[in-house]
Amino acid sequence: MRILGVGNAIVDVICKVDDAFLTSNDLTKSTMKLVNETQFKRLLTNLKIEETISGGSVANTIVGLSQLGNDVGFIGKISNDKLGVKYEEGLKKEKVKYFYSKKKEVLPTGTCLILITPDSERTMCTFLGTAGKINENDVNINAVRNSEILFLEGYLWDEGEPRKAFDKAIKYSNKVSMSLSDLFCVERHKKHFLDLVKNKLDITFANEQEIMSLLDVKNFNEVVEFSKQLKKIIIITRGEKGSVAIKNEEVVECESKKNLKVVDLTGAGDLFAAGFFHGQINNLTLKGSLERGTEMASRIIQKIGARLN
Repeated sequence: MRILGVGNAIVDVICKVDDAFLTSNDLTKSTMKLVNETQFKRLLTNLKIEETISGGSVANTIVGLSQLGNDVGFIGKISNDKLGVKYEEGLKKEKVKYFYSKKKEVLPTGTCLILITPDSERTMCTFLGTAGKINENDVNINAVRNSEILFLEGYLWDEGEPRKAFDKAIKYSNKVSMSLSDLFCVERHKKHFLDLVKNKLDITFANEQEIMSLLDVKNFNEVVEFSKQLKKIIIITRGEKGSVAIKNEEVVECESKKNLKVVDLTGAGDLFAAGFFHGQINNLTLKGSLERGTEMASRIIQKIGARLN
């Protein structure tokens, strides 16, 4: 198996809203906020659901890789309920190997409300449900050992059980990669994330905001210098400014695609990672991998949701 993802198994519920909805519900545009089940149901009241689909950041990347013809798998905790069954079916339909045996859990399968504003930005409210209770017993060691690259998400990181799952997966992996996931996520776990980037990760994905917050720097050149000294692979997406990959002294840039009809930015980073990984495991150069990532990201932002057809 080429790549195994471990992440939050979340069912995405996609709705269109105006900016006033975000303001009235004290939501910060383009970020992810954790909510409880009651808050989730309250937010969903009176909203029209555009689409419901199996999601989760790493799972989106893994599905993208499968659609590109790669042998991939995923580990994520679901309950044996209606949404859990739908989630598993969604992954198997995409030819992703799913290394988790669902059973009836105390908490339901996790759900993410994705709110799309007229400017195509997406703001997420996530009720983690049982996804946030993933523990070391949920990690299939053989699946980790038999994969070339392990891919983790910052969203999953937390003290207690999820962190033990994280550590166990890293312990048995051949090569480790992670997405920093979200600015607020970075700020919550800055010390831990910095340790991971410096000492445990072979490949790190971040956007410009996330990496600059992690390093407490104001100038992007400082990010480049830090990454050069690290001797790992750091991939940074910069929106309209394109993307950058840094490996040792090599700094490679790729322009973003222009004149796209942007509909929804959900999954842009996830599909970018899928394209980049596809390039790397199929012997493309860093530049070629960035270009493949850019192509995948540009395709997903021209449709609703985080999955290509």
